[in-house]
This record gives sequence, C-alpha cells and structure tokens, in this order.
Amino acid sequence: MTGLFLSAPGAGESGEVTVVRRVRREVAERLTRATRAHETATGSSMPVDERAATTGRLISEVLDGYATEEMNAGRAPLRPEVESRVGRAVADMLLGAGGLQPLLNDERIEEVNANGCDQVFVRYSDGRRAQVGPIADSDAEMVELIRRLAADAGRAETGGEGGEERRWDRAAPVLNLQLADGSRLHAIMSVTRRPALSIRRHGYVKVTLADLEQLGTVNPVLRELLAAAVRARLNVLIAGRTGAGKTTLLRALASAIPPSERIVTIEDTYELALDADKAVHPDVVALQSREANVEGEGALDMSMLFRSGLRMSPDRVIVGEIRGHEVIPMLNAMSQGNDGSLGTIHASSSAGAFHKLMLYAAQAPERLDPATTNPLVSEAVHLVVHLGFTGDNGVRAVTSVREVVGADGLAVSSNEIFRPDPDGRAVPGAPPSTGLLSALVRCGFDPGLLDEARTAPGGGWA
Repeated sequence: MTGLFLSAPGAGESGEVTVVRRVRREVAERLTRATRAHETATGSSMPVDERAATTGRLISEVLDGYATEEMNAGRAPLRPEVESRVGRAVADMLLGAGGLQPLLNDERIEEVNANGCDQVFVRYSDGRRAQVGPIADSDAEMVELIRRLAADAGRAETGGEGGEERRWDRAAPVLNLQLADGSRLHAIMSVTRRPALSIRRHGYVKVTLADLEQLGTVNPVLRELLAAAVRARLNVLIAGRTGAGKTTLLRALASAIPPSERIVTIEDTYELALDADKAVHPDVVALQSREANVEGEGALDMSMLFRSGLRMSPDRVIVGEIRGHEVIPMLNAMSQGNDGSLGTIHASSSAGAFHKLMLYAAQAPERLDPATTNPLVSEAVHLVVHLGFTGDNGVRAVTSVREVVGADGLAVSSNEIFRPDPDGRAVPGAPPSTGLLSALVRCGFDPGLLDEARTAPGGGWA
C-alpha cells in the first residue's frame, strides 16, 4: 500500500494492506453519505473539525465491525498495535496526506520526489538520498490524493469556509500549494508520462542568525555583519541554487528586524511564515500570488502584489523569491526609499545574481536593456549573500558576500568582501567601502571582527 507497511511487524504485509484498503473503502463510503446529509440539512459543507471527528468515529466503527466478523469466523482479530496502524493509515488517507504522511512525519526528510506512485525518492537533511516505498496503489490514486490536498489547502486558507479553487487537470497541469505542515508541494500531470510531484520542507521556520551559526551556515563575523546590515536597513539579496537554504537565511535575517516595524511579504507560495510568531513580528501582511480560476479570471502575479504591498505602508518589503516581472517594481521601490528590503534569487554565484536580475528585467514587459537595468540594480541592492554546499560533507554555508558599489552601464560593479576559501566557506576578501563600514558600525558592528577573521585560522570558522 504505502511505505508505512513495508517493514511493519504483526500481520503480513499483504494481509495488512488488504485490511487498510477494505477499511478505507467502507469509511470513505460512509463519510460521503455523512457529508451529503450534512450539506442537505444545513446547505453548507461540513466544517473541517467536524469532518475529522466524523472520520475518526467511522474508522472506529468499521474496525470494531471487522473484529467482530473475524471472531465470528473463528479467526483472531487484529492485534492492538496492528489495528492502531490500520486506523492511522486510513485517517492519513482520508484526512492527512495519505501515503505521503509517513514521509512528512519523518523530520529527517527535506525533499520528496515522486515520478509516479511507486518511484519515490527522498533527500535527508544530512544530504543522503534514498528510494522509499510507494505513496499510492496507482497513479490514478496518486492524482486523487494530490487533488484532495489541493482542495484542503484552499479550505485551510479561509478557515474551512470555501477557499480558492485549486484546479489540477489536463487543462491546468501544474499545481503549487502549501501543505498543512508548511511544506511546499509542486505537482505536474499530463505533460509527463506519469504524474510527478516534489515536496520541499523547511526544518527551520523560527530561526535566528545565532541558530545558523550553530549549524555552520555562518561564522561569528558573518553573524554580526549580517545582523548589522539588517539594522542599518541595507537592501540584501540572498542568492543560491535550489535547496541551498536561501529561505532559511531570509527568515534568520528577518529575525533581526525590530518588532515595531511593519513587514509585507510577497511570495509565489506561502513559505516564510513571518506572521506565525506574533511575539517576534506582530505586524506582518503576507501576500501570495494567485493563478487564474477555471474561468481564466482572478490571476494576481507577484508584480501586481508588489505594487499593492507598497500601498500598505510597509517599513520593510520581503520577497520570498525573485523570479520574473516583479523585479522592476521591486528594484524601483528599493532605489526610491524602501530601504531594508530582503529577497532571494536563484543564482550559482554572488556575481551571477546580477546577471539573473538583468535577464528578468529584459524579459519583463518593460524590456529593460542592460544599460538601464545595471544602474538601477546598483542603486537598489547593497549586498548580495551567496549560499552553497561546502566541504566534503556538503554543509550549507555562506560562500560569498558582495558589496554593490556602482555600475558602468554594461555591468554592475561590486567588491567581494567575503570570498570562498578552498572549502567554499566565506572568508574576508576585499575591504568594505568606507560608507558601508560606517553604516554597519553605527548599527553595532565591531570592525575589529574583520581584522581578527583575516588572521584567524580558517578565516573565522571554528
């Protein structure tokens, strides 16, 4: 059935899987009747909490009936631990994430990739990769599971009342959504031989720069410099490839923003969750882009959200990921007084971030050429921080920090004030400009830390 039962003790694999299928089928039929009866009686859909309670009650009733049948037939009923597993599996399928739930419950897993229902691969937080058991009995069942997750996500966004329709079919084969645990799911069908999905999980939702120092992502001098950069309201762009930890570092930088400031976040899919901790960030507006509905209406892209966000009196604007047309309104805002903005971008190096910005600007409706884009970037961005996988064990760490100092029309001029050492970790490089250093010192940075890191073994890394 799913990876849950591949090594389960007790009943044989095939027997336990058969019981799960039977119980699920009967509970699903009864649940359908119950939800229809509720809709007929009330004129509205069954609330999420009531549906969960009804499902739990029906699972218990069906399992009790199964045990009675087995005893009447002279067979031993399921052992308590097996019955518990069966009940949990059925609940996961009808309420949770089905065959994905055991993988989501494993805190060691950072990524799940499925090429069809039975070709499932995971990546652990220590970099290991492994193939695991199937997440559904068939590709058709996998499709239905993902569609249910999409429907649940739409209800969750509005507290169970209605919600945005998340269409996923041949006409709309691409789906992006956030699962209940905050994981990000991307699924695609019809244009692939088999339905496929990728899930990315963020293990550090509430994280500080001090936490990242403990993880080896930054060292003491980088921790202090980046915290001072946030306090100094510098515009910081975080670059790196997929899975490098850009969103986690963005959250850590945001933790240095004073609680009194009003923050607007703009994302393609909710991931930052800065509004989740009111003690740290009490005044946050989280905006998410939206695809068109089934009538082709109602789409809101990130460029539209950025313009809307600027009208909400933000002290800071944070962009989860810069990937398209929003680059021009973002750069304009950052260069016109909206200092302290933060964002991430996919790039293979700190210098490569400038090339990506130039490409996005050229592809935007404004069709900006490099001679126009590069001066805009030089006015808008103060620092670019690059993250990568370092050393033989692939630890995520800051590999480079660039200070933007100007533009000559054809290129953005920058100084690499932290450059990668032989292991890839950032160590002091070119000295920061007088203006940058003065801004950092005014916000609590000790310039002596740079001198110490230059002479310390390993460049300040323990």
